[in-house]
Amino acid sequence: MSATKSSAPADQSDPARSDPAEVQLAQIERIGARIQQAHDAVAKVIFGQKAVIEESLITLLAGGHVLLIGVPGLAKTRLVQTLGTVLGLDDKRVQFTPDLMPADILGSEVLEEDPEGRRFFRFIPGPIFCQLLMADEINRASPRTQSALLQAMQEGHVSIAGTTHAIPRPFHVLATQNPIEQEGTYPLPEAQLDRFLMQVDIGYPDLAAEREIVLRTTGIEDAVPQRILSGEELIAAQRVVRQIPVGESVISAILKLVRSGRPETSDIAEVRDQVAWGPGPRASQALMLASRARALLQGRLAPSVDDVIALARPVLQHRMALNFAARADGRSLAGLIDMLCARIDAA
Repeated sequence: MSATKSSAPADQSDPARSDPAEVQLAQIERIGARIQQAHDAVAKVIFGQKAVIEESLITLLAGGHVLLIGVPGLAKTRLVQTLGTVLGLDDKRVQFTPDLMPADILGSEVLEEDPEGRRFFRFIPGPIFCQLLMADEINRASPRTQSALLQAMQEGHVSIAGTTHAIPRPFHVLATQNPIEQEGTYPLPEAQLDRFLMQVDIGYPDLAAEREIVLRTTGIEDAVPQRILSGEELIAAQRVVRQIPVGESVISAILKLVRSGRPETSDIAEVRDQVAWGPGPRASQALMLASRARALLQGRLAPSVDDVIALARPVLQHRMALNFAARADGRSLAGLIDMLCARIDAA
């Protein structure tokens, strides 16, 4: 009688035999937990700015750049430094002034001579060759200097004297602006504003948060940020964000919201009468990535229409402009965007 060969059950722990969907689910959950740890680490240093921290992290997870708008003293510089430490990124700061030149940001070539008397040019990298660049008071520099950031922000490299130099990855620009002091400033052109994935408005903290700020920052010991992630882990998280599935209802909400904000294609009378120019396709891309990143940060496996509505203001407000008549009547972009969101929410 021949022996019967028993069939052993498949090893479920073998990654090669695992369900790809389960592997992806586990990866999303693991990355989401790590990002939440980073969020908590930043919140231990930056008090009373929960929405600002969340929107800044969402932008970095989506691979974008942030424009921070707020009056002096609201911890904009400290926020950028803390993000650099917590995320394990090489961060640098440039104070933008009217006399700042493009070479002060990008770097320049200098003429040198070797021991044999041969002359050659050597490139000295500027502060833009980092992973997290803080452009402090970016609107104080001339348009020529502001434009030096455009190629790096969009393409990840700069061209100097005909030679292309790659920027380290990941690369993010966190620029700041003071909304109340406009003397000697140069408004950012629309092309550069569109490069920022979000405009994050920083307001005053509430009473409880300001009390904590006073108590926690005036003692002998100050809170010190701790490193949680690395640049490689952030890049891996950005890849995971792009793998998160998006439902058709969310895609439809994004397209309806963005297209209804354009006076050329909108069926809303207020938009046609008040908006000078509306958001382009880059706004739709930004909303898609930001909604995925928000879901990951909050421990969800897919974004919802609520994510689109929550991110509408920071994604759209710097990509639209009211016409002169609307500004004269006291209209605001925030109110207009809220009206567009209400139509999406009611659909």
